[in-house]
Amino acid sequence: MRADLVAEEASQPNLGVLLRHVHRAGPLSRAVLAERMNLNRSTIMGLTTKLSAAGLVHERSPAGEGRSGRPSLVVTPAAEQVYVLAFDVAVDRLVAARVALGGAVLERRVAPRSRSGPDLDAVVSVLAGFGRQLHRAAPPGSVCVGVGASYCGMIRPGDGMVRYGPHLGWVDQAFGAELGEQLGLGLPVAVGNEAHLGALAEHARGAGVGVQNLIYLHGDVGVGGGIIVGGEVLDGEAGYGCEVGHMLVNPHGGRPCSCGARGCLEAEVGERALLDEAGRPADLIGRDAVRAVVTDAEHGDPVAREAVRRVGDWLGIGVANLINLFNPGMLIFGGIMRDVYVGAEPQIRGRIERNVLPVSRERVRLSTAALGDDTTLLGAAELAFADLLGNPLAVMAQAAR
Repeated sequence: MRADLVAEEASQPNLGVLLRHVHRAGPLSRAVLAERMNLNRSTIMGLTTKLSAAGLVHERSPAGEGRSGRPSLVVTPAAEQVYVLAFDVAVDRLVAARVALGGAVLERRVAPRSRSGPDLDAVVSVLAGFGRQLHRAAPPGSVCVGVGASYCGMIRPGDGMVRYGPHLGWVDQAFGAELGEQLGLGLPVAVGNEAHLGALAEHARGAGVGVQNLIYLHGDVGVGGGIIVGGEVLDGEAGYGCEVGHMLVNPHGGRPCSCGARGCLEAEVGERALLDEAGRPADLIGRDAVRAVVTDAEHGDPVAREAVRRVGDWLGIGVANLINLFNPGMLIFGGIMRDVYVGAEPQIRGRIERNVLPVSRERVRLSTAALGDDTTLLGAAELAFADLLGNPLAVMAQAAR
């Protein structure tokens, strides 16, 4: 093979690696990129030239150009030109957003979702309408390079089929295919479990940046988990791994769980458990209701304080088990688990102190999700960007057709 063709082929993976650096870290100088990628500056220049020609990055002179010596150009993602559509399907709300290369949410739409049972047609109709609006509102000349969705259930890898969505009765629903068809953009919809995607987002640009082994706990109505091992999402043999909400924590007299068992982690620490312990009426539901209990506990309400303490202790048992099993460097709480953690941190840390092996608790850090309520949405965006970051020039060539 000719030397120039060998060099061209070898450069392809590096194009994606470089683009991933500026997508996740923001503007970086050529010098910094050369150091991070262990490449010489002329190679970096060649890569940035190709990415710039494809409309994926811009290069500019650094601030303070009066310094002596030859300045290293700064490479920035082409945020105004390249974007994805990201969707987040939670139990009580539907979110759609246009997310720029670089991770900024440019525009969003939000709608409530009722807990009325299987609602595939309604969910797809709302999200497809939002997606078309966002696509039409994009600036002229900009390019949509992918579509990603986060769903609160078990997702079959590859085709976006929701195998099981426990809280609203979704079983074998072709969510990804239906949404892609109604969007009408000619792009497939990549679908992932919300907690897996939350872990991905926090690892890429949130509290877990630089942490190679972490656990993300996400609370909606129940509890989901995403686990990063060695920088990669742990997905299991068939893609349904990390269902930590169904880890047994209370085998004797535990609360009934949506899965049919009793005493699962999500049964003992989920939305209904906290609201019942606090004596709130059965028709009171949702994230605001959970936050109200935590707020009341902080303000000294004795019933709310005891509810948070009891739920926090069960959560601490689950956390202790996970730390003993996986020895993570960080454990991140998102969704309503973020609120429960804030109110019950003493109980959780107490369980870690009493029940985690000393060598396993030496380095683990606890954190709330740095991306807040956008964690799972931005995880869906990262899923949508995956093909572009894997093969930038091919994806841009396809988008130009």
